[in-house]
Amino acid sequence: MSKLLMTRRRFLATTGCSVAAAPAMTPMAFASAPWDTRLVVLILRGGMDGLDVVRPIGDPAFAEARPTLAAGDGLPLDGFYTLHPALAPLHPLWEAGELGFAHAVSTPYRDKRSHFDGQDLLEAGTGFDVTTGATRDGWLNRMLQHVPGLEADTAYAIGREDLLMLAGAAPVANWTPGTRLDLSPQARRLFEMIYEEHPVYQAAVLEALDLTEDIAAAEAAAGAEEDDGAMAAMMAEASGNGAHMEMAEFAVERLRGDTRIAAFSLGGWDTHGKQATSLPKALRQLSDVINVMRVGLGPLWGKTGVLAMTEFGRTVRENGSHGTDHGTGGLMLTAGGALRGGKVYGRWPGLDEAALYDRRDLMPTEDVRAYAARAMEGLFGISGNVLSGKVFPGLDFSQAPRIVL
Repeated sequence: MSKLLMTRRRFLATTGCSVAAAPAMTPMAFASAPWDTRLVVLILRGGMDGLDVVRPIGDPAFAEARPTLAAGDGLPLDGFYTLHPALAPLHPLWEAGELGFAHAVSTPYRDKRSHFDGQDLLEAGTGFDVTTGATRDGWLNRMLQHVPGLEADTAYAIGREDLLMLAGAAPVANWTPGTRLDLSPQARRLFEMIYEEHPVYQAAVLEALDLTEDIAAAEAAAGAEEDDGAMAAMMAEASGNGAHMEMAEFAVERLRGDTRIAAFSLGGWDTHGKQATSLPKALRQLSDVINVMRVGLGPLWGKTGVLAMTEFGRTVRENGSHGTDHGTGGLMLTAGGALRGGKVYGRWPGLDEAALYDRRDLMPTEDVRAYAARAMEGLFGISGNVLSGKVFPGLDFSQAPRIVL
């Protein structure tokens, strides 16, 4: 590896802010995104138990399968399902038609029950035709490749983890919480001189520097406006260590400007034991993130769609540790003023043992990628041919419900 590459990578890692897809980064001027709607994709890492989040109390087998986890009252949804009490802060969104769910959904991933393989397939957006781990780009990036003239900060990957769904040839921006870069004019000039004979690298480094300066200015402006606001109060009351709120607040700041897509992940969903204690914490963080977006985006919330997806569901029967193990059919959450909420989508397969997948998991009846395709079609006007042919190769989403207003 050359000294130049080592220096550049070290620099980008240090800043915590970079422009991905270096081969596409040239000094050309990019046009703005040709739409005004916003999409936020949240990856819920660990395999969220959808049967506990949106409880099918109308299914007679549910209570028997979950003697402790099904106990207690949930919040009313549609008579068949109830909502986990830890999502109470989001219940008003359900009543306003801005919160919805799709039950019994999954990717094509089956049987191995590996978080790593399941997440790879979820973010790659591929099917059985591509071996898990073999695809190194993601469905959000492939969509961007079919939109001409985008700026790098049209889409942001946020957080310390790699986000495969935004990896690929289209330029996207990356940001990691807790990192800052303050460079003097002299230091910036030094970087320009170092990369003077390497225009591709120089363009990427200078764009990263521009992004950090832009972000710092936006944060300063936002802080001045919101010190006494509702979003600041939510930040102060956030559950856990608050890193999820830092990512949400950053996403809000960017989405108020030129950014149209933001993606990040939330952990804490792998609940093998004491689920009644661990799951509420993760749900409160998810609730925090969605509410800070609703408040922070203001009128833009009406143009925004949020998709929260997980790699697989969990077993129908709770285990001996009062938790659940890796399963198959799961749950997708949707939120935002641009989406049709107030409804639990999906075809319910039933919880009788004969109706289960492998006689232990919720049987998937729909492909979770079909809902993502409908969101991109409705929010951004991406054609069905591109979505089925390039973004999600081979996916037939013609029977999927239209979830965008």
